[in-house]
Amino acid sequence: MVFPSRTAQPDVQVATAGEALFDLIEEPDGRLRPCAGGAVYNLTRALGLQGVGTLYLNPLSADRLGRQLAQGLRAAAVALAVPEPVALPTSLALAALDGAGKASYGFYRDGVADRAITAQALNAACAAQPRLQIVATGCLALVAPDAAKYQPWLAAQRAAGRMVVVDANLRLSAAGDADSYRANVHQALQHAHLIKVSDDDLEALDVPGISVIGRAQQLLQSTPAQWLALTLGARGAMLLQRGGAACQARERRPVDVVDTVGAGDCFLAGLIAALLERAVPSLLAPMDEPDLRAVLQHALVSASLCVQRAGCAPPTRAEVKQRMAGNDFEG
Repeated sequence: MVFPSRTAQPDVQVATAGEALFDLIEEPDGRLRPCAGGAVYNLTRALGLQGVGTLYLNPLSADRLGRQLAQGLRAAAVALAVPEPVALPTSLALAALDGAGKASYGFYRDGVADRAITAQALNAACAAQPRLQIVATGCLALVAPDAAKYQPWLAAQRAAGRMVVVDANLRLSAAGDADSYRANVHQALQHAHLIKVSDDDLEALDVPGISVIGRAQQLLQSTPAQWLALTLGARGAMLLQRGGAACQARERRPVDVVDTVGAGDCFLAGLIAALLERAVPSLLAPMDEPDLRAVLQHALVSASLCVQRAGCAPPTRAEVKQRMAGNDFEG
């Protein structure tokens, strides 16, 4: 069996690396609802649905769940760097939702398909893409035992002149040694041009500061990154730029939240899609305030459309543009 692939396509702009798994979401009656997910998988699908040429770098399983993951990527027009499925099981996560629809997770990821990757394979797949501009990773790819896979890849991609995007998105329940996990995340952020964190991530990373914004500024200054995106839940989000420029925004339009599964992943996909739309000679060129605000608003709308649906159901580009039209923001 071979998954259909488009790995040789010249339109690949973004390559993603990290977990692809199935969330088993606990329903109020105790039943488990299976849902394709994982932060990097969600990001990858969300990018494809927003019209971004995207390549997923990790292997997928030959089992039934792996085939469903491949089908989801294929439906989003995402290319697979590893078209041959591997004889390892699909990763699983047990997700419990609280009263506000916020998820907490337990993970089952030993000896699984999406971790059967090497730094050499990641770099080789990226080198084969003539128009590749951005590489993105985060979340479970940043656990300390996988450092030898992702850290050299991130360093090589930055050295090659590609934009490196890292979503901290800590899941401390996935790490046996929380201190090693934090240290590995901080090391990954040293390779990033764009960092995405939530207010919860800043707490988990033990970033010093007396306020959320102060901590975000401190984290940005502790890295060579050009930008840091900070998500604040119902309070919207901020986009900080090296040198002091920043903007904060929140939609005035009501959002009926079903759950928050995949919201941050769709936010980041919207951010990347908007960055790629800028008519600039270099992706790494600093933004003026109107550009910062436009990029942030596109990301916010991408997330708000996601949270109004059960599970992670990323919006299409057309859906984002439709909600953007006539929308109003504050902040």
